[in-house]
Amino acid sequence: MTKKSSPPVWHAVVTGLVLLAAFLALWQIAVSAGWLSDIAPTPARTWQRGVEILSNPFYRDGPASVGIFWHLLASLRRVLIGFVIAMVIAIPLGFWLGTSTTMRRAVDPAVQILRPVSPLAWLPLGLALLQDAENTAVFVIVLSALWPTLINTISAVHDIHPRYLNLAATLGSSRWLTLRHVLFPAALPGIVTGMRLSLSTSWLVIVAAEMLVGGQGIGFFVWNMWNRLDIDAIVVAILLIGVTGLILDHLVASIQKVVRHD
Repeated sequence: MTKKSSPPVWHAVVTGLVLLAAFLALWQIAVSAGWLSDIAPTPARTWQRGVEILSNPFYRDGPASVGIFWHLLASLRRVLIGFVIAMVIAIPLGFWLGTSTTMRRAVDPAVQILRPVSPLAWLPLGLALLQDAENTAVFVIVLSALWPTLINTISAVHDIHPRYLNLAATLGSSRWLTLRHVLFPAALPGIVTGMRLSLSTSWLVIVAAEMLVGGQGIGFFVWNMWNRLDIDAIVVAILLIGVTGLILDHLVASIQKVVRHD
């Protein structure tokens, strides 16, 4: 029985371009026919606005009047700081809870109560405690990124087959060697999945948080453009947010390949 060959890559490329063209055509038709509001963006205006925004992304005319690059950089800085802090907490804690049934059962009620809380619900509390918009944004990101990685790490460590741990104990492996050569490699796929979820959640939340805390950031840019009714610029920002999120996801996914090769 012969194995069915997969279609050439160019088939997918052509199909994607056709779907994109169809979407743009329907978008233009909807605007021209008056199905959308008078301020609805059009493909042509969005393209033109995108060229304007991206042609000079580094300008600075004041604290709030800056190019799109500085807004993206401010958002990325907050997300990465909060994400790293959350990982430093979540991964070791996840290993601890994953290997200790007593602690896992003791902490689980608190985790289940706090996990469903919207990250933005912590924003007023962060402002009250920290009294600083920048630190509050990072605080919200930490809480956004903490839970997916923590829960996935606990699950990944807890689900490791006892046979591997028993074999390591039989061979006289120390706790550090067991962690390095048994627990960590076995739990790595689950940890990376949690990290990807954490980072994507953080990137989602920072946009909403920056609309409220102000200053620089891609969320502030979107809100500022809305106040100006510059909807075309908002569409450009949405596309940039999506592309940046895709790049971040691929960067985290590559961690698993790098660690395995090492």
